[in-house]
Amino acid sequence: MSSRAQQTDSRIEVLLNEPIGTIAPEIYSHFVEHLGAVVYDGIWVGENSKIANVGGIRKALVDALKKTKPAVIRWPGGCFADQYDWRDGIGPRSKRPKRTNFWVDSREWSSKANKTGPQVYDPNHFGTVEFARFCQLSASQPYFAANLRSLPAQDFWHWVEYCNSPNGSTTLAAQRAADGAAQPLNVRYWGVGNESWGCGGNFSPEDYAIEFKRYSAWVPGYGVPLRLVGSGPNGGDIEWSRRFFAKAAERGGLGKMWGWGLHHYSWNASAGRTREWFAGKRDAVKFDNEQYYEILKECLLMEGLITKHWDAMGVVDKAHRVKLAVDEWGAWYAPGTEPFAEALLGQQNTMRDAVLAGLTLDTFNRHADKVAMANIAQLVNCLQSLFLAHEDKFCVTPTYHVFDMYAAHQQGQSLRVVTNAPEVRYDRNGSPATLVGLSSSASLKGKQLVITVTNPSLDQTREAEVAIKGGAGKSVTATVLAAADAHAHNTFTNPDAVKPAAAQVAVRGGAIVHRFPPASVTKLVVDLA
Repeated sequence: MSSRAQQTDSRIEVLLNEPIGTIAPEIYSHFVEHLGAVVYDGIWVGENSKIANVGGIRKALVDALKKTKPAVIRWPGGCFADQYDWRDGIGPRSKRPKRTNFWVDSREWSSKANKTGPQVYDPNHFGTVEFARFCQLSASQPYFAANLRSLPAQDFWHWVEYCNSPNGSTTLAAQRAADGAAQPLNVRYWGVGNESWGCGGNFSPEDYAIEFKRYSAWVPGYGVPLRLVGSGPNGGDIEWSRRFFAKAAERGGLGKMWGWGLHHYSWNASAGRTREWFAGKRDAVKFDNEQYYEILKECLLMEGLITKHWDAMGVVDKAHRVKLAVDEWGAWYAPGTEPFAEALLGQQNTMRDAVLAGLTLDTFNRHADKVAMANIAQLVNCLQSLFLAHEDKFCVTPTYHVFDMYAAHQQGQSLRVVTNAPEVRYDRNGSPATLVGLSSSASLKGKQLVITVTNPSLDQTREAEVAIKGGAGKSVTATVLAAADAHAHNTFTNPDAVKPAAAQVAVRGGAIVHRFPPASVTKLVVDLA
């Protein structure tokens, strides 16, 4: 070991001989809902727009998204999905009905918002074929969330028929062809309802289990192996998982299920630390040290949620055939930093959110044997988005850069990592509190080892020795995402305020020694000897 390595304050051991599982590309997936300006203005600008577009879809968004290798995009919700009639989004656009959006009465609308536009009264110009084309342009697969609350099961089956039946085979296949997609869309991923414990119907676990079996029984895939995702728990509601699996397992009801959805948002709660979704959230940009660390502590709950729900599922599904699909996750702040008034639940995205994304993606990588999909909420102009877009203005956020860096993990073999670093210490309501000192994950493809490390400390640089057990590195490159101030963020006028940079790093005596800056996310790519 070099003298420099002996002076480090942290150590990361990557165990090449202890694989966990393949990191599914679907972990690096996204979520699009007809919520505020996600679709209209964010993705869809229209074919006659002066904004550069491909068949009405914003070109800048497609070009940037494609670079991150997005595996799957979930649509049309969210809560919107369980009021959505997919038939409203087919046929000639000029004849599609205009419908009131689910979010019309949200208390978080800006007082300056124009509530007569497509964000409130949806013209349905962006329907099934338009969304599938967006996925194709961005080299991703579509994931449809079906309406279980307000449409019958037969409508779900007909939607599958519209998407997947062979060209010329059915009336719905002919309609799909008239809509611009003669060949089948070959949609594999289908959510059977959304948040059925809440906006998706206020069901009990047992009642939803019955509905799931009714919707999923004998659904034809038309040669496509369907991957059905059940509406899983709200955060730590272990009983929802336990009771659903017990009821659904009766008469083989779990046989059609591929994934079990899990939703977990991170936010700072105000006095009383209420968990009501509409109350208590803090500002996205004006945060103090306590708020910074507390929201990171919220995201780190993901580790326990994964293991606890996995154990609950395994009581019935002992072979763990059903995997976890964390199809909504991310940071959620109070209104006030939205990029424009119609961006309902839009919020600015700082270096703090990049750290939160790094911590969460590291968690998913470390549990590659359990997590088969994850979809950050949401893609553009909403919550922890990768993009901000309005009219002819466009920029990426710090979270985008994390996804771009971490894409190298996709389809790699996740390896066990042992990380030791001094804990972060901070003040929480006048009492001492701690947070993990460093977070990391690692994956191997052939002779290339990818290690990602997140340093959540606001003021402490961590100098770590990275030891590769079972092998040795011959060269290494580093990419670092950091800023002088964790409040730093990108805007339409300053789109490159936060962006990654290359850093020098050396391999000495078989070990890598690197300094991880405060509030940073780092990717190390190691070529093994």
